[in-house]
Amino acid sequence: MGALLKSSVFSVPSVAKAFDFPSTSMTKVNRFLATEDDTLALGRTLAPLLEPGMVLHLRGDLGAGKTTLARGILRGLGHEGRVKSPTYTLVEPYQFSKLYLYHFDFYRFLDPEELEASGFREYFNRESVCLVEWPEKAPDLPAADLEISMRPEQQGREIVISAHTEAGRRCLDKLTS
Repeated sequence: MGALLKSSVFSVPSVAKAFDFPSTSMTKVNRFLATEDDTLALGRTLAPLLEPGMVLHLRGDLGAGKTTLARGILRGLGHEGRVKSPTYTLVEPYQFSKLYLYHFDFYRFLDPEELEASGFREYFNRESVCLVEWPEKAPDLPAADLEISMRPEQQGREIVISAHTEAGRRCLDKLTS
């Protein structure tokens, strides 16, 4: 990666340049994030681009950086408190002036029916943004607007962001412009 992200505040164009994203309409981008700070910075950059009603699926093995990315998104939305992994609680709700954000972690789901039994489906609505870690454990989830796949690579993370809906493409276009 040509330029590493050092500052905690980024404009979308400067981050697109720092990540060397192309400036054309995209449905998928692949990038290497060298440090945890780069992952947090990407999350902070994504935050203002998210629209109410969006669903983001965060994929990757344990330790891939999913919760770190979620923490960056929450910081980008103005959350200053502790960001807990919802591994045991399954969901951590956050309320902002503009929207509700629900951070899910379905790692502990053993049965695909647990999503229905949990009552979480009502959180997936037009007023909320839902970040979902381990979406493969709850196969009846609403489709992802953005799917973010992460895997450890050398000393950092390889990340693939895929847009699956028009809202996801708008977000990715803003990120890469």
